[in-house]
Amino acid sequence: MSRQDILLHTCCAPCAGGCVERLLEENRRVILYYSNDNMCDIGEFNRRLDSVKLLAEHYGVALEVDEYRNDLWMCDIRGLEDEPERGKRCEKCFLHSLRKSAEFAGKINIPFTTSLTVSPYKSSKMIFSIGRELGNFAEYDFKKQNGYLKSTRIAAELGFYRQKFCGCRMSALQLEQKEKQKNGSTQK
Repeated sequence: MSRQDILLHTCCAPCAGGCVERLLEENRRVILYYSNDNMCDIGEFNRRLDSVKLLAEHYGVALEVDEYRNDLWMCDIRGLEDEPERGKRCEKCFLHSLRKSAEFAGKINIPFTTSLTVSPYKSSKMIFSIGRELGNFAEYDFKKQNGYLKSTRIAAELGFYRQKFCGCRMSALQLEQKEKQKNGSTQK
């Protein structure tokens, strides 16, 4: 049986680990595509990229890194900065990342999917809808078959950088506010 190539849009190594294992178990030749214009700054982009490089090396899979262009992402989500997590801003963010992944996959003539569906905080239904519109999208709900648990186990075993927020400025601010509230309530 020949191996079928697939491009895996990779948001971060902790999410992608279980996805890579599942795709390899299906005899897929995986190409990681690290494209994350939503990262709050280049430092966060690079911290996550360092772990993605370790993931690629551990599994012996190819890695393609897209140029960091937060300015393009900010244009795509303009006017939605105050939206809550899992709302319209996230939908535009998914569209941005998946569109770039679809374009790259089209250039090398293979299907693509995304590690975003492994997260219990992301709507696979929303992601699948966007993927269908773009075409050439392989619908994998990586949450299934204990995907999230596998990914967190792999992340711990390989020592990946584990972030507490999706990566965008708005999510970072929300996390900071939650931490202040938590610390404020414990100091009373």
